[in-house]
Amino acid sequence: MIQIDRFLGCRRQIGALFSPNTSLSFSTTAALFAKKKKMPPKKAVVEKKNILGRPSNNLKVGIVGLPNVGKSTFFNALTNTDLGKAANFPYATINPEEARIPVPDPRFDWLCEVYKPSNRVPAFLTCLDIAGLTAGASTGAGLGNSFLSHVRAVDGIFQVVRAFDDAEVTHVEGDVDPLRDMEIIQTELRLKDIEWVEKSLDSLKKTSRALGNNSLADKARKEEIATVEKVLKTLTVDNKDVRKADWGNKEIDVVNGLQLLTAKPVTYLVNLSEKDYARKKNKWLAKIKGWIDEHNTGDPLIPFSVAFEERLSLMPEEDREQAQKDAGCESALGKITKAGYSSLKLIRYFTCGPQEVRAWTIREGTKAPQAAGVIHSDFENKFVCGEIMSYEDLREHGSEAAVKAAGKLRQQGKPYEMVDGDIAYWKSGA
Repeated sequence: MIQIDRFLGCRRQIGALFSPNTSLSFSTTAALFAKKKKMPPKKAVVEKKNILGRPSNNLKVGIVGLPNVGKSTFFNALTNTDLGKAANFPYATINPEEARIPVPDPRFDWLCEVYKPSNRVPAFLTCLDIAGLTAGASTGAGLGNSFLSHVRAVDGIFQVVRAFDDAEVTHVEGDVDPLRDMEIIQTELRLKDIEWVEKSLDSLKKTSRALGNNSLADKARKEEIATVEKVLKTLTVDNKDVRKADWGNKEIDVVNGLQLLTAKPVTYLVNLSEKDYARKKNKWLAKIKGWIDEHNTGDPLIPFSVAFEERLSLMPEEDREQAQKDAGCESALGKITKAGYSSLKLIRYFTCGPQEVRAWTIREGTKAPQAAGVIHSDFENKFVCGEIMSYEDLREHGSEAAVKAAGKLRQQGKPYEMVDGDIAYWKSGA
């Protein structure tokens, strides 16, 4: 009886809400019976930043520096070859030498242990030994024009800086002063960039005169001119390398088209004597670090010793570990190689099986179809999906079957952006 009274009471209340005498609107009524649902806040759309440099996976690093700072000897030790023409006089190297260097990766080594493949292919970094630069190179002094064209052809720079005294190794400037040498190289690269930018700006302004004031082509050309003017201001007024300025994505497309020397990432390699490298102490190191912090903040600095690396490279491989223990220091070549690889925004994914374990080099931000395309263009053109697992998941679970059982083997489609260390199996159509 009580329940019936409650029911009838509720009906009378509801009827009153919809009676002709009520002043409540339908929306107000609905609000009495349902809680207002809060809409989730819209996610802010973050524009993905484009990368300065060529949009390619096949990128190269050039070894740059003044003559007689150890570039060619370093190149020989790094590549385990004798291609570099090391000699105690300027311009021993004229035409650049090129070699591919395996990139050390403990993940690759572990995968080879697990799969025991008949063929093992690590990731590689392509490196060039380039002729020494001297003051005035931007105006053609020494091998200036040839040198700068070779620098323009690479995508990143290993800048070798000499910080050791040796009476038997002459210095092109007469004495050892790393800060002066770094200033020379930075100045010459900027001067050449200024020359190229001024020519490009002049050409753009001449061709823009023939365009209509309101056309889309004219608008795009004006934006391009504005970007090139900003590049020129960066180099001349701001006195900064192009890579150190803040660029939007449209601007980056224009900057990449200019192929500027100071847009390339730089890794500073400070060449110490073997004694200084072993004791981790040198009178120039703190000053060099201060110079980089002031002029090119964030650029990596790696101390090493060409003399030590050369000595190790001439030994049988089984003797090198003991030699490093005896010296109290380790080879820096692996660290340098990885730094060069990272500076180019390169990552790698793996394909694994009993026939082959291989590391494939791609650029950060590469989507799945394009990553498959580095193996074969058909994999990209006829892409269906990729079966992806992370190296960390495989390492944790121990086998592909266990990864799959744990639900960590994922099917990824065209929008998927590859992550460094992914292990992929591609499916493509006929």
